[in-house]
Amino acid sequence: MAYNLNDKTLRVGQAFSIGGNNYPKNWLQLSTQEDRDALGITWEDEPVRADDRYYWNGELDNPKAMEDVDALDEDGVAIMDTNTGEQLVTHGLKYQMTQQVNQSAGSILAQTDWYVIRKTERDVAIPKDVVAKRTHVVAESDRLETAIAGAKNVEALITVMNEQNWENE
Repeated sequence: MAYNLNDKTLRVGQAFSIGGNNYPKNWLQLSTQEDRDALGITWEDEPVRADDRYYWNGELDNPKAMEDVDALDEDGVAIMDTNTGEQLVTHGLKYQMTQQVNQSAGSILAQTDWYVIRKTERDVAIPKDVVAKRTHVVAESDRLETAIAGAKNVEALITVMNEQNWENE
C-alpha cells in the first residue's frame, strides 16, 4: 500500500517534492487527510499477487492449466522426446499437486518404515499408535488425490491443498 500522486508512488518515510516544494520524510505520517487531499495525494492499495504455484506471473486472471497438455513450441509444433520419439507433455496443476501429496505422504511414512521392515523380518509388532498414524497418512493421501482429481477449477484446487491434514488427531 502506498500513497500516489499523478501515477507516482510516494512511500511513507521518504522525502518527496511537488511543484518545487520539498516535503520531509515524515510528512505523509504527520499530514492529515485534508492536507493530502489538497495536494491531490491518494491512497492506493497495491494489487495482491496471486500464488505463483497456481497462476502465471502472479495474475489472478491467468491461471495455470489444470490438466496435462501436449508440449508445443512457440509455433504450435509438437515437441518430441528425442529418445523415444513420443510427444512431450506439460503437466498440469492436478498432476503437480498429486505428485506433491505423494511426496509428502512418502516422507511422513518413511519415518516409520523401519517398523514395517522389523515386522516383516523379525515378526516384531508395530506399535498401535504407529499403525494408526500410517493408516491416517494413507487415508489422507487417498482423500487428497480424489479431491484433486475432482477439482473443477484453480480455486477449488487451492482449497483442497490448503485443507491438507497429515496429523493424526
